[in-house]
Amino acid sequence: MGRLAFLLVLAPALAGAQAVPDEFFFEKDRLRVLIVTGRNNHDWRATTPFLRRVLDAAGKFDVRVTEEPGSLSAESLRPYDALVINYCGPRWSSQTEKAVEDFVRGGKGMVVIHAADYPFGELPVLGEKMTNTKIRQKPWPEWAKMVGARWSEAEPRTGHGTRHAYRVTWKDMEHPIARGLERDFLISDELYHNFRLEPGIHILAAAFDAKQMRGTGKEEPLIWTVAYGKGRVFHTALGHDVDAMQAPGFVVSYARGVEWAARAAVTLPATISLNPKDKDAVRVLLVTGGHDHEASFYAIFEGHRNIRVNVDPHPVAFRKDLRKDYDVIVLYDSVQELPEVQRKNLRAFVESGKGLVALHHAVVDLTGWEWWWREVIGGLYVLKAMPGMPASTYLHDVEMVVNPVGSHPIVKDLPQMRLYDETYKQVWLREGVEPLLTADHPTSDKVIGWIGPCTTSKVVVLQPGHGRESHESPWYRTLVSRAVLWSAGRL
Repeated sequence: MGRLAFLLVLAPALAGAQAVPDEFFFEKDRLRVLIVTGRNNHDWRATTPFLRRVLDAAGKFDVRVTEEPGSLSAESLRPYDALVINYCGPRWSSQTEKAVEDFVRGGKGMVVIHAADYPFGELPVLGEKMTNTKIRQKPWPEWAKMVGARWSEAEPRTGHGTRHAYRVTWKDMEHPIARGLERDFLISDELYHNFRLEPGIHILAAAFDAKQMRGTGKEEPLIWTVAYGKGRVFHTALGHDVDAMQAPGFVVSYARGVEWAARAAVTLPATISLNPKDKDAVRVLLVTGGHDHEASFYAIFEGHRNIRVNVDPHPVAFRKDLRKDYDVIVLYDSVQELPEVQRKNLRAFVESGKGLVALHHAVVDLTGWEWWWREVIGGLYVLKAMPGMPASTYLHDVEMVVNPVGSHPIVKDLPQMRLYDETYKQVWLREGVEPLLTADHPTSDKVIGWIGPCTTSKVVVLQPGHGRESHESPWYRTLVSRAVLWSAGRL
């Protein structure tokens, strides 16, 4: 094939590759946000995930992060609606700086967080703390115009006093970002003062800078907007660290500021939860006690909008009727006896058709209550040998292969997985239970997960879950969340 013919054949293929729609890579109907970070004299490694978490919790954004902004170009920025700048460091490449200018000027949005208003100006950039070096670089004039301010070493010097708790007051309550919010909010943060403000900025919020905190004794602007060409910039001087960012006032102003910068309108509510839950989320009672365990266990239940968890340990877990308050009980306990009134409440819950999930050492629960382990759980870790039931054994720190069995919704499409966990051997298992998981290890029983035989309640038993290695496994977390949802009739 000649060179010209080859190029004629190749050209349509390349054109097709470039024509892949952005929707293929981004969530539908979400505002696309790129967080720019990677250098800072602040703890960007902690604050960047938090900034992303806020936007994820708000539910309207598809967020990406870059730690190497110097490689950004007009084409790489093209799909995004807004940039969030959590950066304070050396100048970017000329290509990146022009791309950012054109991005905003052309009608897109930018959000500037705390120390991101500091670099690219007349002050030296802070280097590594351990060397205390400072690098003076040529200013980027357009940055101050986009940010709406610059820092200055001339008196009165730009800076901040002692970090303290203060109230931030909204000055324009009719702006879309502030509309519907409380007049002021409390935050513990650095309070930047003596900005050299650019003409034409629109101040949204300010705070009084008390002299006893080494402040100026006057009100200082902290939050404002800037029109840059056809684009929109939201600036907040707040956000020194995660402690500051956790203030509800920061959370809501930041999230609404990003939305406004991205599309010149705000639809987010006046309160944004960092642990959002669906209105009909499954209500779970998580019962612990009687067995030590790592705190990593509780993180299994984080991040689920459709599952809401309360923890109530023994000896009071079943002290009242639970049927009105919960949809599912998850057991991660190891208790052999219950007072009669608690047995009655637990039995009433199970017989009402509510869900039950027993994890790991919960298979040793209530050994003296035969109805429980024979008719509900369908299995028992035998502490002392009984007729026809030899004592069970265990072994810590075992690397094993776990196999999902069948097409039950709890395990459907889950792959075979390596787990590092505790194994149980000679657990009594009722004949006829539906297996979910099996293992092929000499220290483990074959079946290590199953559907309980209970006729009134959906019961799931999963033997794995001893320590951090399983608790932090996405595969295991998926397994547990599916078990909860299925037992509640939601899967």
